[in-house]
Amino acid sequence: MDLATLWFLIIALFWLGYLFLEGFDFGVGMLLPVLGRDEPRRRALLGTIGPVWDANEVWLIVAAGSMFAAFPAWYAALFSGAYLVVVAVLLALIGRGVAFEYRGKVDSARWRHIWDALIVLGSWVPALGVGLLLATTVLGLPLGPDGDRAGSVLAAIRWDTGLGALAVAGYALVHGAVFVALKTEGELRARARRLALRFGPFALLPLDGFLLLVQLREGSPWTWIPVGVVAAAAVVALSRLARGREGQAFAALGVVITGAVVALFGALYPGVLPSTADSANSLTVAGAAASHYPLTVLTWLAALATPAVLVYQGWTYWVFRKRISHA
Repeated sequence: MDLATLWFLIIALFWLGYLFLEGFDFGVGMLLPVLGRDEPRRRALLGTIGPVWDANEVWLIVAAGSMFAAFPAWYAALFSGAYLVVVAVLLALIGRGVAFEYRGKVDSARWRHIWDALIVLGSWVPALGVGLLLATTVLGLPLGPDGDRAGSVLAAIRWDTGLGALAVAGYALVHGAVFVALKTEGELRARARRLALRFGPFALLPLDGFLLLVQLREGSPWTWIPVGVVAAAAVVALSRLARGREGQAFAALGVVITGAVVALFGALYPGVLPSTADSANSLTVAGAAASHYPLTVLTWLAALATPAVLVYQGWTYWVFRKRISHA
């Protein structure tokens, strides 16, 4: 396997890590006004992600940084082509991080209400924005011969990429509700489980629809397999949750997002960003990759740093593994 293809797979893995870890992270923030009826419950909800939310966001930095280093043409075309979406996501993430740190600095209900609203907004906007960015890289942008966007500044915002945005946001909602049920006790745990069971099938529908759309447009015969795995794992997740097996449901949702990433990047390969204006202008793995030397250096750096990051993050989740009570 050549290094360009290897880094295409590594970047897909980084996006998978981000969607899985930040998925429940966003979901908890999105559900804050729904499950957090009072301050003790809101504190319990935020306590489930308090020790890990910042580490989860590292996966976005790593995914985007790897695209910049390994596929500079892909990075430039996607992030400049969807510039407004990228700015909105970054501003929302900054506001969300500040809100986590500042909401407890003043003993005032009004003060906390302002920061809670920013947490909710800072969870919805990135979930929708990241979904739109991933949908854009799979479904394409109008690119010129030089790889620059040929359409308007809103070229990335279309009905099909909007479906991708709803797919990630819907998954995050269900993932967040299951995570709350896994990490809390008593009434809060029961309400999160009921919420996931009641709305989960509808929230996951955009993901199924988006995968079907991509498969019909860009897919290969073998990518029907991960699409089928996504549908089956979603049914397993909800059925295990109905039996009170939150851990198994959470793992099954991990299979859901894994199958989705495999299906999307499998349909995309060997491209990295199709051109909707002229297929001759599409960016491919071979054409968008950096030269051999920087890819070699990047591979050695990743081989040394990635195990340490995984061990540290795994240790963090182990330390904070116990359930939280709003009492």
